[in-house]
Amino acid sequence: MVLDLVVIGTAITLGPLHNSAFILLLSANRGLLKGIVFLLTWLAELVVVVAVVLLLTGGDPPSRQSTPSTAALAVKLTLGVALVFYGERRRRRGPTRPRGKPKWMARLDRVSGWTAAGLAVLLQPWAMVAAGGATVVKADLSSAVTFVALVSYFLLASASLLVMELYATFAPAKAEVGLERIRVGIDEHQDQAIVVLSLLIGLWLVGSSTYGLVS
Repeated sequence: MVLDLVVIGTAITLGPLHNSAFILLLSANRGLLKGIVFLLTWLAELVVVVAVVLLLTGGDPPSRQSTPSTAALAVKLTLGVALVFYGERRRRRGPTRPRGKPKWMARLDRVSGWTAAGLAVLLQPWAMVAAGGATVVKADLSSAVTFVALVSYFLLASASLLVMELYATFAPAKAEVGLERIRVGIDEHQDQAIVVLSLLIGLWLVGSSTYGLVS
């Protein structure tokens, strides 16, 4: 479970869309506040998904080969196949948009705090979050290792946002230049990043879930 959460959390935090949008939010009027709203909403979504799973399992992982355990692995396998299919389809299709900020991103300097929260919901990579939820089926709340793993997952999946928020808070002048440079780099390689992340995390989920089903 721990390794799966590390892989999934890393894939979530590296997603290009939400990172690019977050940088634009930080550069907007009252950007730090909007960034905090986005970050807290992002974290809340992760926590809610995990909490729902733990409520269903009672914090007691089902035994191997049981129906809930098999169902969780089947969900991960399905999500993995879907991500591989999406990544490969996007790779074959190639770039589908012009360079530069999409129109909706160009308007982020005028959004409200509520809109920032809504963006956090829309830009969350829900397939990967669902995979994280399916992985948490194995969580045993009687173990301290489980709490450490879950907290680490939350922090890892939000790490890029947290680092950028702190950077903009404590070094605003440098952050304005540095984050814009990062955003431009993300924009230039966005399609490639989406393809690579989709294929890698998809193949990981397919491999780990298949192993769990046959072992």
